[in-house]
Order: sequence, then structure tokens, then C-alpha cells
Amino acid sequence: MPSLNLLADIGGTNARFALSDGTRLFAIQTLPTADYPTLQDAIRAYLQAQGETVAQAAIAIANPVTGDHIQMTNHHWRFSIAAMQHELRLEKLRVINDFTAQALAIPRLTATEKRAVRAGEAVAGTPIAVLGPGTGLGVSGLIPNGDRWIALASEGGHVSFAPRDDAELAIWQYARIQYGHVSAERLINGAGLSLIDSALANAENDVSNRSPAEITAAALAGEARARAVLDHFSAFLATVAADLVLTLGARGGVYLCGGILPRVADYFINQSPFNARFTDKGRFAAYLDAVPVWLVTAENPGLLGAAEALQG
Repeated sequence: MPSLNLLADIGGTNARFALSDGTRLFAIQTLPTADYPTLQDAIRAYLQAQGETVAQAAIAIANPVTGDHIQMTNHHWRFSIAAMQHELRLEKLRVINDFTAQALAIPRLTATEKRAVRAGEAVAGTPIAVLGPGTGLGVSGLIPNGDRWIALASEGGHVSFAPRDDAELAIWQYARIQYGHVSAERLINGAGLSLIDSALANAENDVSNRSPAEITAAALAGEARARAVLDHFSAFLATVAADLVLTLGARGGVYLCGGILPRVADYFINQSPFNARFTDKGRFAAYLDAVPVWLVTAENPGLLGAAEALQG
């Protein structure tokens, strides 16, 4: 019988796979989701490339997991969990939300796999907030339960976006015209960078269709409008992070994950308005000022979390 486990972290853009023997991860590979008609096709391609079979699998996916049927929010893949388990001949298959997996990985991070964004004093035995922008905006949290943690399965990225001033109101109005309801995720993810850029260009009677990569490159090179895009993006994220801390009572700290922030880490930590906006909560400014924030720099936290889920 095969003794290896398959681990997967499925986002809207990339599918990351690894094998595990129960103690370590290896054969890590990233496949573009656009290259495969179904998730099963991507899994088979990965296993065939490794020349391996597996007995168990854990899949972390950027989507609500509320029953047997999965339909991805930011991609066209859909599947039945039970049918996939039968099709791939798995003894065990766990499917969890991708940010539930991110949260499960937090206790396993080493000091070199995170960077301090703001100082504070983590309070032992209190919840931890976990969120971050990538193809979407993932949100989760860790709730202490004795000597273990319970990871929340949340869709908190889809809370309504709340503008704070006239400039942010103009961005919200631009987005509302296109989408109706404007969620936090609509603006705080990769596509959100392009949306904010288009909104700022529109306010100047200009048009912009730049990609997220083009915007971040221009911002780091000093272009004023691109830097404004990143400033708004960081401020919006700070508001959602602070709201999550207050909602969960997350005095254990905030962990920021996802693929975007590590690419602009020095700007985000040293120059962005994140820290000032994070504590800008009136009567609860002091409460938030005590909460530490870290940027997760580990390469594959979703896979680590999937491995944790498979052990549960």
C-alpha cells in the first residue's frame, strides 16, 4: 500500500503540490491552474511527474467548504469531494479553506519565516488573527483550545468595504459602478491593485489598465500614482486587520499572509500607512497599539497547514 500523502494548496492562479511521509514535505511543485481543465487533471499530472501514488490527501482551497460540492470563487474548477476521493482511490481526503490552512501553519513558523511589521506584546492564550491578499483576500483566525488551536473557516474577505475619507469614497464609487456591492476583497487583492489604479486614473480623467506587477514595479520605482495605489491598498488592509482583531479579541497578534506583501515587504513595513491606519480606531487605539503584527515570509504555509489538517 502507498504510504505517501498528497498535500495541495489551491489558489485562483496557482496550485501548489507536495508529498509528505508524515514528517517532512518534499517534491514541491507549482502548476498554473489555467493549464488544467479540472483539479483532478492537475493532481494526476503532478503525481505522474513524481512517479508516485498516495493513500491520503489534504487540499487547502481558496473557497468556502460548506459541503460536498466545491465551486471555486476565483476560478472555474468545481468538484465533489466524495467523487474525487473515489476517482483518485484515496483512503482519506480532507478539503479545507486555504486560509484555514494558513492559520494552522502559524504555530509551526520559525523566527526566520516571519518579519515584524509592528511591535507589540502577544498575550498568551488569546486568539490570533490571520489574513492576507493574493488572488483573493483570505481571512481566518486561531482560537486557543487547551494545548491545541482551532482554525476558523471564514469568508471574512467578503465583508463590505468602508471608505474613510473623500479619496476612498471616490474609489468605492468607481468600484460600485462596476460591481454593485464592493467587498473588502474587491480592493484588497491582486485585481484590487488594478482596480484602485483605474479609479485613481479616472479621477484624473485618464485611463489605466495596468497589471498588479506593473503597478508594484512602478510604485517601487517612485511613480506617484502607483505609490498612491499601494498606500491605499495598505491602508485598506490595515482597517480590515484591525477590525478582525477587535472582532476576535486577537491580542495574540496578527499574521499577514498571501503572495503580494512579501514582494513589497520593505515598502510595506517601513513606508506604508499600514501601522498608522491599524491603530486609528478612536477609543480602541491603545488596545490595538499593543497588538503585534507579523508578515509571513515562509514559502509554503498553505502546504504546512494542509499537513496539519491531515493529522487531525
